[in-house]
Amino acid sequence: MTTGMAAMPDDDFEPRLGKIRAKTGGRAPRYLGQVLKAVGLAGGIRGRGTSGFQGNRIGRGAGVGRVLRARDRYAAYRSRRVVIKTRIVKLAGKGLQGAARHLSYLQRDGVTREGEPGALYEAASDRADGKTFLERGDGDRHQFRIIVSAEDAAEYEELKTFTRRLMQQMEADLDTRLDWVAVDHFNTGHPHTHIVVRGKDEDGKDLVIARDYVKFGVRERAAEIVSLDLGPKTDLAVESQLKREVEQERFTSIDRTLLRDRNQDGLVLASTGTNQALSQTLRAGRLQKLKRLDLADEVRPDIWRLQDELEPTLRRMGERGDIIRTLQRAMSGQTRSPRDYAIIDPNDPDQKTIVGRVMDRGLADELHDRHYLVIDGIDGRTHYAEIGVARPGDDTPVGAIVQLRPRSGDARPVDRTITEIAAAYGGRYSAEIHREHDPAASRAFVEAHVRRLEALRRANAGVMREADGSWTIAPDHGARAAAFERAQSRQSPMRVVVLSAWPIEQQIAAEGPTWLDRQLVDKQALRDVGFGREVHEALSRRRQWLIAQTLAEGDGEGFQPKPNMPAILQQRELRRAGAQLSGELGLAYANAPERGTVSGVYRQSVQLASGKFAVIAKSREFSLVPWRPALEDKLGKPVSGLIRGSGISWTVGRQRSGPSV
Repeated sequence: MTTGMAAMPDDDFEPRLGKIRAKTGGRAPRYLGQVLKAVGLAGGIRGRGTSGFQGNRIGRGAGVGRVLRARDRYAAYRSRRVVIKTRIVKLAGKGLQGAARHLSYLQRDGVTREGEPGALYEAASDRADGKTFLERGDGDRHQFRIIVSAEDAAEYEELKTFTRRLMQQMEADLDTRLDWVAVDHFNTGHPHTHIVVRGKDEDGKDLVIARDYVKFGVRERAAEIVSLDLGPKTDLAVESQLKREVEQERFTSIDRTLLRDRNQDGLVLASTGTNQALSQTLRAGRLQKLKRLDLADEVRPDIWRLQDELEPTLRRMGERGDIIRTLQRAMSGQTRSPRDYAIIDPNDPDQKTIVGRVMDRGLADELHDRHYLVIDGIDGRTHYAEIGVARPGDDTPVGAIVQLRPRSGDARPVDRTITEIAAAYGGRYSAEIHREHDPAASRAFVEAHVRRLEALRRANAGVMREADGSWTIAPDHGARAAAFERAQSRQSPMRVVVLSAWPIEQQIAAEGPTWLDRQLVDKQALRDVGFGREVHEALSRRRQWLIAQTLAEGDGEGFQPKPNMPAILQQRELRRAGAQLSGELGLAYANAPERGTVSGVYRQSVQLASGKFAVIAKSREFSLVPWRPALEDKLGKPVSGLIRGSGISWTVGRQRSGPSV
């Protein structure tokens, strides 16, 4: 020590260096969390709502955010209500690809008042180029995604002017110019605007916005503009809104007031303690409604106990109501009973596999790109399923026939096999080791295990590939694989298998093997209602067509397809598609080998009755081979694949060896 005093034993310490946000091991808290906890114990954080450091003052707009947050909460009843949802998206890794998909989906068909595709715009132009915007953001650490939904947005003839005024105000508050694009959506009951803001300020530095401004400031600024344009709400409008809330089966502003007024014992008074007759009536009426919903109990006159799960329960009820309205819109024009509406719960262990026709597709959560499907099932019911985040190439069209089944969230049998083999060979796995361990294993079976390990490696799930192509397998590989599956289940709780991208009407006379043909063989149970009835009628017509084509025999109820019927249909379809593409590409069509290697440049994909195919082109000819999702971002690149029957294993790039995709 520089003071010359002897150091006390208690002063000795050994620092452990590491990343500031890294975990210290096991379930221990992050290092940053430990620092903040120590600051709190030292008096730096003095409790909730105090002036201690909480991180909400870091970044631009902190002062403005605090001022706007401190406004009178009762002013919200009189000002125009605006809902703001904000998400900060990290762009590291494949984040830029996700940003491109997000912009593409925002510009999908049917989002304008006229049912046209959405059009991106920016500060100075009504037409913005999304690709150029993404190129400017290449290398950005993050971007902000904002949804602005004004309660009275329907009264605006167009939202561009409103959005530009809001962004100008944000630039003034944040003291920097913002690089942004936006698109307006009118395809729901509440018109709204999606805004994407680059995570860079005008000096090219990372844009950090204070938490208070993100959470409160943007909302208050948007409400100011709407109130200025349309005027504040009248007393009559405020009273009408609050009266409607009394009977609503969703979380309301009255519920929020009741929860705020609870004492430490969870009790709340029905009376307000003021002379406001309307407020008194609203509270009493809402408490009676909550009692009918089993969410509140009257302990004694004027004293009520609210259920602890009141808010989440009411929010779930509101979401269910929104889903029912979505189902009704999707099935408009068709006679269906509400009793046949079903909401799929992927966590239900008794949830069965659903097969049916896609009636509608949309965003269940527009901020996080979580999608939903409405399925008209062969069981006669209409199903709503949240399928989670869309994957590249996931473009299931309306009218397609799909199968839905919940993801298990458990390790797969392939993971158990890998663990077993690695345990017997010193924690190592390779295709050669697998065949030595199990000589009866087919090449395709072994390659399925290698593809699984490659998928886990790309997801940083604790798998390492060595230079010689072998793999180092951790002793807890099964647990790591299960954790990976659980993460996948959270991202995409339902597995969607496209049985046929062609609508059922097109399959009746299709010159290719169809889903209807598989139905003729499998004979799944069909309910004589809705889509089940349509399938039954289509199967009858498909039988007649196959018999007329001499591909099957039968009369009356008898029906016997020829053994080689699927192969004949496949050859017909590929020849027809090949002839059509030959004229478009200027290349000769060549049949792909039934077994062996196919290589070339991936030019495009085509959707046929029997499935999706990839166009693999060489200098003078091309072939059609089964498509796989891993090819979606390999457009224009050389690929090679090993064909075995109806399956194919792809290898991307000009490489001698490497993982299959």
